[in-house]
Amino acid sequence: MSKEKFKILSIDGGGIKGVFPAYMLMLIEAELKKRKDGKTKIYQHFDLITGTSTGGIIALALSFGIPAKEIYELYLNNAKGIFGNKKKWLIQTYKNSSHENVFLENLIRNKLKEYNNGIDPILKDCKTHVCIPIYDLASGNPSVLKTPYHEAFKRDYHIPAYQVAMATAAAPTYFNPYSSKYTDLDGIEKPFINKVDGGVMANNPTLVAFLEAIKAFKVNISDLEILAIGTGHKKFTDIKNQKNWGLKYWMLKDKRKRLIELFMQSQSQLVANYISLLHKGIDRREDDNFVYNRIDVALTDGSDMQMDECNLNAIRSFAELAAIEYQYNSTEILRNHFY
Repeated sequence: MSKEKFKILSIDGGGIKGVFPAYMLMLIEAELKKRKDGKTKIYQHFDLITGTSTGGIIALALSFGIPAKEIYELYLNNAKGIFGNKKKWLIQTYKNSSHENVFLENLIRNKLKEYNNGIDPILKDCKTHVCIPIYDLASGNPSVLKTPYHEAFKRDYHIPAYQVAMATAAAPTYFNPYSSKYTDLDGIEKPFINKVDGGVMANNPTLVAFLEAIKAFKVNISDLEILAIGTGHKKFTDIKNQKNWGLKYWMLKDKRKRLIELFMQSQSQLVANYISLLHKGIDRREDDNFVYNRIDVALTDGSDMQMDECNLNAIRSFAELAAIEYQYNSTEILRNHFY
């Protein structure tokens, strides 16, 4: 009898580009519905789901059994509500973030309550284990919010899931750091102050989940099965002989936030490289050390879009890239992760 594998799903950050993994997972669930084993939801196929920023929202939604189709439609139907009132003038964004987070908070909170009998679910209520990266400005440390899959993990599972989602999605300059409070299971009110998007340190959270599996779950590397889904990657390059490399270039020129693009993309690439190294060794000379599939798409100037895009045609076109990748990779994905 073959040994049970430990299965991880990892979802990158990327704002509205989260329609890429949402659409991909929607196509997978459509295939699962054709089967007769009753395991039609994504969470039923993974021991640990991790996600950062928009990926964290998707990870949490999946962990409560929300169909991927509904997650995709949630993005599509509410993009204008989330990002449509962008502050346009420099004087407005000089002191303030580009977007308010109230609409997004209500949207996530209501959707999660819908799948928890009208009650705000906490992390402990997830139907499979999750780990969600954030950065904690209050303590000045990166942090990973976790369900209680280890006896030492007693800090996080009291936190309302919608607050976790808002924390990991609070991308600097796009949204303010997220602050709230909650009452833990012992009836004690706890502050939840100034939490920032986990993308500042783990935009691709695959390595976070990898280490959790090895250290907290005590899984052998050879028993890992990892499916990692990106939100599109575009190499950040600039070969022009620039004279001015100041704030205008990095945050204002052509309405691009180049500094944020750079740190998010470079972090994602680094993790993908490290996982590839662990997977097949230097120069990919080793036999597979574990099962690993990374599903992402290379973007061009024509196929890329901003993280806070709200044009529905652009968003739908971006989501269609997932259909193309699924067509190329569906056989391997289903064989390796949804058997």
